[in-house]
Amino acid sequence: MQSISLMPPKESLPRIDTVDRKKLKERTDAFEAIIVKMLLDKAIDGKDPLLPKDPGRDIYRSMMNSERSKQLSGAFGYSELLFNYLIEKKS
Repeated sequence: MQSISLMPPKESLPRIDTVDRKKLKERTDAFEAIIVKMLLDKAIDGKDPLLPKDPGRDIYRSMMNSERSKQLSGAFGYSELLFNYLIEKKS
């Protein structure tokens, strides 16, 4: 029986030294924004008195949390930890 690997072959993975540090930082910030959005979605329940109960409420709340998470990304430290880890692993 043949084993199946979920990771691509090592030679096909891009090396960190070939990736621009600015782009890597943008990507780690985007990853942190995803984590922050998931936290906001769980932390902010749907019982907000400022948002009326109507069909677009959930869509608006999701959009609002997305924008908040983009603004907050880089402030929690996940992005910096991941960035530093990836830079150290380049060798």
